Amino acid sequence: MMQKNKKLELLAPAGDLEKLKIAVLYGADAVYIGGEAYGLRAKAKNFDIDTMAEGVKFAHEHGVKVYVTANIFAHNMDFEGMAEYFKAVESIGVDALIISDLGVFSVAKEAVPNMEIHVSTQANNTNYKSAQMWYKLGAQRVVVARELSMREIREVRDNIPEDMEIEAFVHGAMCISYSGRCLLSNYMTGRDSNKGECAHPCRWKYYLVEENRPGEYMPIEENERGTYIYNSKDLCMIEHLPDIEAAGIYSLKIEGRIKTPFYVGTVVKAYRQAIDDYHKDPELYKKRIPYYLAEVSKASHREYTTAFYYGKPDGNQQVYTNNSYIREYDFIGMVQEDWDAETGYALIEQRNKFSVGEEIEVMPAKGDSYSMVVTELINMNGEKVESAPHPQEMLKMKFDKPVHKFDMLRKIPADLK
Repeated sequence: MMQKNKKLELLAPAGDLEKLKIAVLYGADAVYIGGEAYGLRAKAKNFDIDTMAEGVKFAHEHGVKVYVTANIFAHNMDFEGMAEYFKAVESIGVDALIISDLGVFSVAKEAVPNMEIHVSTQANNTNYKSAQMWYKLGAQRVVVARELSMREIREVRDNIPEDMEIEAFVHGAMCISYSGRCLLSNYMTGRDSNKGECAHPCRWKYYLVEENRPGEYMPIEENERGTYIYNSKDLCMIEHLPDIEAAGIYSLKIEGRIKTPFYVGTVVKAYRQAIDDYHKDPELYKKRIPYYLAEVSKASHREYTTAFYYGKPDGNQQVYTNNSYIREYDFIGMVQEDWDAETGYALIEQRNKFSVGEEIEVMPAKGDSYSMVVTELINMNGEKVESAPHPQEMLKMKFDKPVHKFDMLRKIPADLK
């Protein structure tokens, strides 16, 4: 069984250094990131070694761990330089590697024998026998497959060593299929992506429809590592923390390394508050569930589902009228410098247009969000302006109370008011 009184770990995505800092400040216990090689999220900006070192330093200064993905399904050519890369990652203090391929695992065990290894969900961890084998090979954690129910995860927990941890996705897009080869370029254009002739059809937009489920559109993404089919609904388990803990899950993983900073901050903060409330007072947690759900819903998302956690989803749970994203709030700005108590101004970076006189919300990294009306904006020329229409424009903005770097500003879109 999981060690008693061990608080649930909140594991957040970090597609770049800014998102890493936001995840850390908004409450993550650990973050997972990708290097420039060996990971499955090529669309994320990812980290070179120097930037990774800066991120690790920042995270460790705040008591947060950093896990690096190396979860490709490797081909022979991929092994060149891999051992040196793992040694470099270890040297800057990364806390664990996330691996799915047995060959990659063997390189890591030889190159960095003292480094912690987590077995990626890409390894299709659907039973305790495979978890036991990974443990014997030296893995400290297994990320269970998304297709497992609470009961099945509990069975895994009951049949693996106590010091082996279970990690599971609890929020975000549901990747339900993986294909280990690039299909679209060859098939659609006759140009072989493996011979330098890729037509980049992975950048086009596709939807998959199953004939018995009309109206249910599942988006497809593809990169050179394979084809990914995503469920049209987003996973959300924030109201089920007692069941998650009872199943023996230790690490609660949020999907989204290619999502926005606003998504990372909003979702991480909501889960941080939920986990803290749950461990402090389960009854308080239960009362505040509507609040947590409202908060995570302020980030762009599809309709929510509990997926396979409570058994195989039936047709009613999976049929949609549409699969478009729900956008309840716009991310309009981020604080770049702390509030000046003498002037009442703070420096912000605009992310979406807003104007003087509008009511907005301030979402601090710590503490509750609150509403305010924008009263003053000053551009970098020292001129008062009535609106902030320019992308990523730097402005001084008047606040009545302290705000800090990485606090975010949001508003209800005009078309939803």
